[in-house]
Amino acid sequence: MLLRRSKFRIETERMTLRLPQHSDYRQWVDLRERSRDFLGQWEPIWSSDHLTRRGFANRVYWAQNAHSGGTALPLFLIRRDDQVLLGAVTVDNIRRGPAQAATIGYWIGAPHARQGYMAEALRAIIHHCFTVMDISRIESACLPENTASRGVLEKSGYKYEGVAQSYLQINGRWRNHVLYANLRADRRGRTDAG
Repeated sequence: MLLRRSKFRIETERMTLRLPQHSDYRQWVDLRERSRDFLGQWEPIWSSDHLTRRGFANRVYWAQNAHSGGTALPLFLIRRDDQVLLGAVTVDNIRRGPAQAATIGYWIGAPHARQGYMAEALRAIIHHCFTVMDISRIESACLPENTASRGVLEKSGYKYEGVAQSYLQINGRWRNHVLYANLRADRRGRTDAG
């Protein structure tokens, strides 16, 4: 699965999950722009350089450095049939030692939502985290009213753990988030993700 650091790939039934590349810029900016209203309700306010080539180049460099350093695994979801960018998943805040934990965040472009792509990607990345990266606990959070995100987490083996008050600034306001965790050795019930 890992040939060279720059060629990292995780294959799913319909997608290739891989690090972002400079050549992805046009697809990325088009998808983010088309999905602005859809994503804006769930994400922090975009910085002034969010859609610029320079901002994207910084994102690519960060992804490469974070992957090389083992601090994060930022992956684009590329549909294999036509090489279309669908969204992204990032394993971040990787904590080693006694914790062996990480956080997963994700987004899907509006034209590709509710087609099972994110659930497929999460199953693959969770499996990779548990079996290859030796992560024991994966955490994710979303807004309480984001039923689609809550559903994909629950279908991916996550269990609800509680509410974090004023967890992130979303669309300019501090918002509470519901917290979920997926455990490699989960005794809280059956999970098909690992």
